[in-house]
Amino acid sequence: MKKILFLIIILGFSIFSWSQTGGNSTYEFLNLPSGSRIAALGGNNVSHYDDDLNFVLNNPGLLRPELNNKVVLNYINYLSDINFGYISYAKNFDNIGMFAAGLQYINYGSFIHADETGEIFGNFVPSEYSFNIAYSFPLTEKIVAGTNLKFVYSDFWSYFSSGIAFDAGVSYIDTAKLFSVGFVIKNIGLQLKPYTQGFREPLPYDVQLGVTKKLAHAPLRFSVTAQDLLQWNLDYVSVFDNSFELNTSVADTTFRQKLAKTMNKVGQVGDEFIRHILIGVEIVPHPNFYIALGYNYRRRSELSLQTAPKLVGMAIGFGLKLRKFNLNYSLASYHVAGVSHHFSIGLNLSEFYKNSDTMY
Repeated sequence: MKKILFLIIILGFSIFSWSQTGGNSTYEFLNLPSGSRIAALGGNNVSHYDDDLNFVLNNPGLLRPELNNKVVLNYINYLSDINFGYISYAKNFDNIGMFAAGLQYINYGSFIHADETGEIFGNFVPSEYSFNIAYSFPLTEKIVAGTNLKFVYSDFWSYFSSGIAFDAGVSYIDTAKLFSVGFVIKNIGLQLKPYTQGFREPLPYDVQLGVTKKLAHAPLRFSVTAQDLLQWNLDYVSVFDNSFELNTSVADTTFRQKLAKTMNKVGQVGDEFIRHILIGVEIVPHPNFYIALGYNYRRRSELSLQTAPKLVGMAIGFGLKLRKFNLNYSLASYHVAGVSHHFSIGLNLSEFYKNSDTMY
């Protein structure tokens, strides 16, 4: 019965999300990468099947019994003096399912409080928080469904807001074939209290699909994640960007002009398609060690400078897995002006309990 109920909820929220209109949204910090490994894979991943609890925030369908009694702690030194982080704990309850609780936050740094005349009254620190509770249960031996309920609070000095969001996801994992698929509907909800009375803003809802595959005879694992699937055209048009520009004042009388127009349309379609795609590659020479590389084309196309693109849109990271804990670090380039450092620690509390029991 609960499986049927879950599928009805998935369908209902899918229909609700498709009925929304696109545009700017609030609580965008919910889309920031929660863990170092996720940042290293391009900023998002909904299909990775390793025992990293951070991926559950991206897709609650990845909450599996292997994550029982695991804890993750994350700190991200973002741009300027902005920082954000995430902490979570997972627990398995027999005959009920897996639960995980977490807290996501972002701190925007210190701002000067001044009036229109320039008189300074002090400083203030705007911040946002999301407390989430995730639950998952198996539909089959390889398919797990999960939900994630988020309670959001936002504080911008004299402007406050609260809201509620809901994620629903499914994962399919075939460990024998080293293959997994993830599908998730994210951030469906509403503002309970808007910043301005009577003006509610939409949440950053999305539908995402991902695939992860490890090669059987090579230490490589590939991930492809498609996001922003509710909106096809993600192109940001800048007055300084002349990409795909075509002189429409010239009549299409020659074969060369017709070919140029056709290739221009093909280029536009290709550009729009790849803006939805994140590519991540992991080198896994040992089950307890990895090096990850990620590429985010949309980030690079929107935030890099044509005169100096450098490594914008690229990310790199590594991780070490020990018996009691995991250590992860990644470096992501968001803009030529700076990079962000991501630090993650994972704890296996069961191993600590095991050692304490052997002392008596």
